[in-house]
Amino acid sequence: MSVALWCLLVAVLMPYLFTVIAKASGQGRYDNRAPRRYLEAQEGLAQRADWAQRNSFEALPVFAAAVLAAMVAGVAEQWLAGLSLAFIGLRVIYGACYLCDWHAARSTFWFASYGCCLALLVMAALAA
Repeated sequence: MSVALWCLLVAVLMPYLFTVIAKASGQGRYDNRAPRRYLEAQEGLAQRADWAQRNSFEALPVFAAAVLAAMVAGVAEQWLAGLSLAFIGLRVIYGACYLCDWHAARSTFWFASYGCCLALLVMAALAA
């Protein structure tokens, strides 16, 4: 369970990595009073980093629910750890694809990472 919980921590922190990239690569002066307005006005790398950040926040509840459901249901540790690590690895690659504007690859890695969550939820349902 420890591996899955560490992966959950990484998933919680991952959006902020993209936030830092978006703010650091943005054009113009960053306005902390209106950060969303600033980020929405960006283009290129800063805009894609912001979008990756948003998607990372969107993926987080599904992953957290999948990990916690699998833990409560008693899914075997090797599956819980393996799928959690796979999710994190795939999300890192997904983020890199987003930053590089590789849209087709990005979608592939999004589906694969979502598949890890679905697999954990199915295993949890079967184990319960």
